[in-house]
Amino acid sequence: MNDYLLEKNRVSTFTQRTALSILGLIGWRVHYRPLPGPRGVIIVYPHTSNWDFVIGVLAKLAIGLPFHFIAKSSLFEGLTGATIGRVIRYLGGEPVERAVSTGTIARLAEKINRSDWYWMAITPEGTRSLKPYWRSGFYHIATTAKVPLACVYFDFSKRVVSLVDYLDLSGDRDTDMASIQTVYAGVQGCRPACAGPIALRPEEEKAQ
Repeated sequence: MNDYLLEKNRVSTFTQRTALSILGLIGWRVHYRPLPGPRGVIIVYPHTSNWDFVIGVLAKLAIGLPFHFIAKSSLFEGLTGATIGRVIRYLGGEPVERAVSTGTIARLAEKINRSDWYWMAITPEGTRSLKPYWRSGFYHIATTAKVPLACVYFDFSKRVVSLVDYLDLSGDRDTDMASIQTVYAGVQGCRPACAGPIALRPEEEKAQ
């Protein structure tokens, strides 16, 4: 894994070096392996604390690529949203309704494929509180767009941000989720008790 350690002498810009310095001061390291292509979907797990956003933004700046991420639409609304929304957009955030519909999935998949470069980050738990299942939007977007899936984690036990593991989804939910579970085995979030199981809602329950 040390082969993927991102260090200041391996980055090219002042912003990257500054972000790595800040992360280093608070004891964090970034592991990064070059992306397998110009387009894809990124999942971030576990998402249990607001600290995830702070660490994630610093890691994004350290890597130096213009990743996009999904943010709940309410953050962009109202007087407060006018200010917060501008900051979130500047950092790469895009508004989307919490309930991702089939139309939204098709729209996001099309947006990825018509872009020269577009990697979209999603927190599949959808919330910082404990949930029994992951939201399946990330899976449907990646399989619809036919792009790789990157598995990012913030391991608070080791103070490591990792963007190393990439998967080509087969379309077989059970097989693909087993591969994702392997990537995240042993990873500990800021509040471990709030990390939901790595599982999609069973199809038969969705139909009820």
